[in-house]
Amino acid sequence: MEVLSVQILWLLILAVPIACIAWTVTHEEIFREPREYCVKKSQEEEKLLSRKFFYLFTCEYCFSHYVTAFFLIVTEYKLLFEDWRGYLISFFALVFMANVYMSLFAYLRQSLKVEKIEAKLKDNEWHEVKEEIDEKKDDR
Repeated sequence: MEVLSVQILWLLILAVPIACIAWTVTHEEIFREPREYCVKKSQEEEKLLSRKFFYLFTCEYCFSHYVTAFFLIVTEYKLLFEDWRGYLISFFALVFMANVYMSLFAYLRQSLKVEKIEAKLKDNEWHEVKEEIDEKKDDR
């Protein structure tokens, strides 16, 4: 069994590509058309199983479970135990960490958007004030 610190390091590192893939598929422009199709299908399909299948491609939390399962199969990563319990614990720990990363990313992105909007508003205000000053100079 690996040292716990190595297992934790693996946890923190493996959660990064899981978060990246889950976020990209469920939020980014490159997958917009397939995601819109899945949103439509998740709302209009008659069968519950079909609706849930399509929904998983629109929700980063849901999709991260499937991405995590894929990474566990590929890496055989286990946390705390060497048997099936290690897979079970690592599965939920990876989903949790990936979603922490995605939440931090979403918060950072939102903060940057707010800053950009505020900067644009200040720039517009500055231009308005400058125009007023220029108009007053012209009136003299």
